[in-house]
This record gives sequence, structure tokens and C-alpha cells, in this order.
Amino acid sequence: MKKGPSRARIGASPGSSSTRKLLHVLQDFRFSRVGGNGLIDVDTRVIAATNRDVEEAMTRGEFREDLYYRLNVVEIRVPPLRERREEIPALVSWFLAKFNAQYGRQKQLPPETIARLTEYSWAGNVRELENAIRRLVVLTDGEQMVEALAGRGRNGAVEALRPMASESLRDIARRGARDAERKALAEVLAQVHWNRAEASRILKVSYKTLLNKICECGLTPPSRRTF
Repeated sequence: MKKGPSRARIGASPGSSSTRKLLHVLQDFRFSRVGGNGLIDVDTRVIAATNRDVEEAMTRGEFREDLYYRLNVVEIRVPPLRERREEIPALVSWFLAKFNAQYGRQKQLPPETIARLTEYSWAGNVRELENAIRRLVVLTDGEQMVEALAGRGRNGAVEALRPMASESLRDIARRGARDAERKALAEVLAQVHWNRAEASRILKVSYKTLLNKICECGLTPPSRRTF
């Protein structure tokens, strides 16, 4: 089977001409090119994915009912990561090994830290977990990884990850995380000879975010000597 393109938000505009054309393709498995004459038969399989409650969207008129029934031949529900927490330790280990190899690191996590990661809600599912481990491998020391992740929580979702310590110990942890972040950022910038665009690509952050981090950490490029 040839891998074909993907198309996002096919149900976002129920009355659009593109949605109507898609319905014809799903029904008859044929289409006509723009400006062309005649119909072209296609032999294809369609895999559709969504994170919405489509039946509720149909009730509100936000998704075409006929499109839903033409797409919904075999339904496979992938539960969110928070409903399959037993997979998190294996995923953490896999991502850790992947990014250690990619960035030349040797970060490791003790079992108790992985257990705390398992308690996190992961609203963004596997993609959020992957990006979190990538960012933490690059920007923090091992003992600060969970504390740094906890600082990214939204709406109290990471209460289980927050350090159960006094305020002064939290301050110490935050300061340690900032120091580790500064050190890691300086290392990446040095590796790419202060090519900020390349550094932002490696760190998976926007160029603007990188500049803000450089400013926050008080980093400056090495002075160039002239002869």
C-alpha cells in the first residue's frame, strides 16, 4: 500500500466543497481533477483520527453525520496515556535512551522518579511525554528532572509530582534547576558556536523563547578576537 498524504480538520467545515468532494470519494472511490475531464478510479484505504467526541459534535451540527458514518467502518479507541499508566515506565526508558543517544548525554532516572512521572496526568499524551523527556535531557541534571517537569504543570494537574518539602527546600530545588538549565544551555550554544537558530532547533523551542532564555540566564557570546 502506498503511503499517501494526510489532511487535517476534515470535519471543521461541514458545508465546505472539499468536505462534499471527500464524501463522494469515500462513497464511489473515484474523483475528478480540477480542470480535468472524466473520473479517476482510486484504490485507497482511509485512516481517520480525532481527539473530539464526534457524536457530540454531530449533535451540535459541527460534524457531518453522513461523513461520520462513511469514515466509521472499524473503530479503534486509543485510550489516553493517563488510562494506561503501566506503559509510562517503558516509554520513559525508551525516550530517555533515544535522546541520550541523540544529544550525547548519559542521563538516568531512578525507579522512584519514574514512579512519580507515572502519577502525572499527561494531558498531551505520548507527545507531551516525549517532548518533556527531550527537554529535560537537554536542559536539566538528572536529580532536577521531575522538579523541572512539575514546574510545567497546568491547573493543578501535577500536584502528585510537586516536592513534598518546605518552602526553603523548594527554593533550593528551583535554584538548582535554574543553574542546571543555564549550564546545559551554555553547553548547547558552545557546541553550535552560538548559532541561535541551530540551538533552538536542537532544544525544540522557538527562536524567541531561546533568546529569552539566553537573556534570563545572563549568557553572552564569547568575544571575538581581531588581529
